[in-house]
Parts: sequence; structure tokens; C-alpha cells
Amino acid sequence: MTIDGLLYIALVFTLVLGAAFPLGHYLAAIFEGRVQFLRKAESAFYRFSGIDPAREMRWQNYAATLILLSFIHFLLLYAILRLQFFLPLNPQHIAGMSPRLAFNTAASFTTNTNWQAYVPEAQISNGAQVFGLTVHMFISAAAGIACAAAVMRAFCAGGLTSLGNFYVDLTRVTFYLLIPVSLIAAILLVAAGVPQSFGPFITAHTINAGLQTIAIGPVALQEAIKEFGTNGGGFFNANSAHPFENPNALTNLFENWLDLVIGFALPIAFGIMLRDKPQGRALMAAMAIILATACIGTYAAEQAGNPLHIAAGVSAHDGNYEGKEVRFGIPASATFNVSATGTSTGAVDSFTDSYTPLGGAIPLFLMQIGEVTPGGVGSGFYTIIIFALLAVFVAGLMVGRTPEYLGKKIQSREIKLAMLGVLVLTLFILGGAGFSLVTKSGLASLANAGPHGLSEMLYAWSSATENNGSAMAGLSADTPLLDYGLGAAMLFGRFAFMIPVLAIAGGLAAKPKLASSAGSFPTTGPLFIGLLIGVIIILGGLQFLPADTLGPLAEHYLLAAGKTF
Repeated sequence: MTIDGLLYIALVFTLVLGAAFPLGHYLAAIFEGRVQFLRKAESAFYRFSGIDPAREMRWQNYAATLILLSFIHFLLLYAILRLQFFLPLNPQHIAGMSPRLAFNTAASFTTNTNWQAYVPEAQISNGAQVFGLTVHMFISAAAGIACAAAVMRAFCAGGLTSLGNFYVDLTRVTFYLLIPVSLIAAILLVAAGVPQSFGPFITAHTINAGLQTIAIGPVALQEAIKEFGTNGGGFFNANSAHPFENPNALTNLFENWLDLVIGFALPIAFGIMLRDKPQGRALMAAMAIILATACIGTYAAEQAGNPLHIAAGVSAHDGNYEGKEVRFGIPASATFNVSATGTSTGAVDSFTDSYTPLGGAIPLFLMQIGEVTPGGVGSGFYTIIIFALLAVFVAGLMVGRTPEYLGKKIQSREIKLAMLGVLVLTLFILGGAGFSLVTKSGLASLANAGPHGLSEMLYAWSSATENNGSAMAGLSADTPLLDYGLGAAMLFGRFAFMIPVLAIAGGLAAKPKLASSAGSFPTTGPLFIGLLIGVIIILGGLQFLPADTLGPLAEHYLLAAGKTF
């Protein structure tokens, strides 16, 4: 590793964490209804939609409303993808998707996963991109942030019977955060060279006097919300490695900033709403420590290079550049990749399938521990809250105290629901990957045998279930097994976790808020941060260790021994 590479990682974290504090204040103001510069438009939208903004929702109503709206949008997106041939803005005359691929894609964009088992340039029209995919990038991101806001309210007072109004939270997050910032980001990306056009393609004259047809479209706005809403679905098949999505080093840094900033700002907003800022900073610190360690670890693994290439004289000891854009280099590529898997973004500017085994194992593990570093917009926050509850429960067992977090007594109901949320996702990841590897269809999807093939399949099921959406790129995913299986995993991973979270929030909101005392376990200092990190890694990721050992870790030792499978 070089000083320049480490300084680049430090620059990314400085810019992100520096912006997270003012953005956190702004988010808290949105959640508390103090941002009103679009009040007339907001009120008009409520009247037009038949929404009563004064109606409070119990957790059951909040969850049911969120799921019902998601189901409706899933059906709408499925119809758009199947019938896109009849939509406007289809100058390429792209036909509708097959039923299984439309199911997979609709599930993907409804759940903020944005897994793409298709080639966007060839299988998605401009109309479907605008009216289907981009719309859902806003809605799915706003739904996750709304759920986080509901969880925050549960800790702010005692004796509450409601968690707010889902429609109001969704509307305010969209109106006051996602749309304004995405529009500004899109303008900046256009200025940097990202296309924003409804034309189907352009014809370029190559240096050898030939012609090349290059797809274009309304890229800039989709790119902006893709990163800012931790969506990840690329307009092009090469995703953020494509120069029309990510033209240069500055846009690479900017997009990296976009996909991290909301995730780190949410804990700050939480501390402000609690009127106890150190609580939010402690959660943010745990997120940042894990992510920074992962960035440095991946950078170190990639900079060390491939030992087989070095031994064969194919490359010197200057790192593994396979699958990476030379214009970005290893530090920026590794940081972008880790950021995309530490959140639910899934966008990549280099390809994990070509990483060294250890370099690829770190992004895989970040997904498996629940994507809490800082996780998807909203989902990362409420997931780390689940781990915080488990951390104080473990601490209470060790010291013989009744578990308590932020003035709320943590009892068996909360712990059972928390463990349910953690374990059901593990079951789906390991069960889905294991089943796929004993079927002819699943094995036929792999581009590689041995440990790397296991890593590809394990990565796919981890990515789908944890709503990340990235892939190792060595998997043929458009098959009946994986289209339907991974589509179900995306839906399950989103809602089977979100419902227990809201149930926990509803129960905690109703409990009295107790004042801290000498017997209260401190949850702001280095001791709690270290405990929280340990619980995330052990309870969140240890169950994946046997599978990871047979996959990327086994491949690492094979390479170190100078062997391939």
C-alpha cells in the first residue's frame, strides 16, 4: 500500500463524515416536521392522494401500509417491464421481459436491491428506465428512511401508541431530501459529461476510421438517485465502470460520497431527536470503524496482487489490476467496492469476480453481517439498532443487570424478535446457496468450479437476501431457479426483517422512558462501541464462517500454494 492510497481512503471518510453532521441535523428536522419550504406542494399532494397527515399509525398499521404500497408498486413495475414495448420513449423498440425476469427485476427495484439479471442497454427501454426503475429508486429509498424514522421515535419518549404516519414520512423524505439532492447531483454529473437524453444511441467515429454505436439515455438523474438512495442499478451493464455513468476520478469520488452520506447521517439525526447526540455518534463510530477497516483490508489484498501472476512473471508486485479501471486505480476501486457492499448500493466501478480471494471475501462478509456499515438508507440504521439491543442484552448477561437501552427496558420479546430478524436471513442465504449448488440448473449458472464457484453462488444469495444487488459477475443469473429464487430472497430479506423491526419499535415506544442512573450501562463510550462491533461480527457474521472458509478462504490458500482448482 502507498501513502497516496491511504490518503484517498482518508479523504473519502473525511468528506462523508464531515457532511453527515449537517445532513443529520437536516434529517432530524424533516422527521420532526420542521422543514416546510415545500409546504404548499406537500399539502396539495396530501389532498390529491387522500392522505390525512394528522393520522397517527400504530406499528401494525405502519407495517401494513408500507407492505401494501410496496406490493402495489411491485405489480405496477412488473406490468411496465412486461409491456414496455407499448410505452413511450422506446426508440430502440425493446420488447417486454419474460415473466420470470420481470418478476426478478420488479422484486429487485421494489426492495431497494437493484439486482440486474439482464443487460440494461439491450433489455430496458428509456421509458421503462424513467417510469419504472427510476421511480422505484426514489420510493424504495424513501420507504427505508421512513422505517428508520419510525424506529427513532420509539426511543424518544415513553407511552407512545404510534410511530408516526408512513405516508407523511415517505412524502417528506422524497420532497425535502431525495428529489432536491438528486436534481443537484444530476446537474453536476451532466456538467462532468454524464448524458441526460432521451435519444437511443450515438454513433462514434473510432481512431481506426470505423464506426461504433453507443447507447445513451436519461443517465444522470438515474445515476444520482442510484447512489444517493443506495440503489445501485446501473443504466449500463458495466455500471459505474462505464464512462457515461462515471466519467473521471472526481465523479468517482462524488458518487462514493453520495452512496455513504445518508447512511452515516441517520445516526446523527437519531442523537439529535433523542436530545442526546453522543448516542448517535457512538453508532456512527461503530459503522465507520468497520467500514474503514474493510476498505484498508481490501486495498491491502488487491495491492498485494495475484501470487500466480507474480510467479509466472505476468505482473510485477504492483497490485491486482484485473477487473479494474486504470483511470481509478486500486485504492479508489477498492473503496468504491467496499462502500457499495457496506451499504445496499451494490454499484461497482470494478468487478469483484476478478478480485483476489481475500479482496472479494471482505465485501461478501460486509453483506453477510447485515450491511450496517452504514448500510442502506434507513435499513442500515434500524439493523444496527437491532445489534445495539443484542449488545446491551449480552452486556446485561455478563454483569447481571437488566438490559436497558436509551431508557427502555429490553425484555425477552425484543430479543426474540431481534434474533428472528438475524437468523431468518441467514437461513435464506445459506439454504438458498446450498440448494442451488446441488441442482443442475444452479451448477450450470457458474462460470467457475471449486471454491470460486461456491463464492459466486454464496455472493449472489447474500447480495439478494441482504438487498445489496451487486454480483461477482461470473454467474449466469437469468434462469428459472435464480430469477424466482433470488427474487423471493429479495422480498423476504426486505420485509421479513422490516416487520420484526417495526414490532420491536412499537413495543419499545409503548414502554416508559426511564431516566439513566448509576446502574445504567453506558452506551456512548469506547467500551460500548467495541462491544457493538464484536456483536455485529460474531452474531451477525459468525454463522457464515464455515461457508466462507470453503469459498474465498480456501481459494486464498490454494493461490498462496501456487495452485488453482
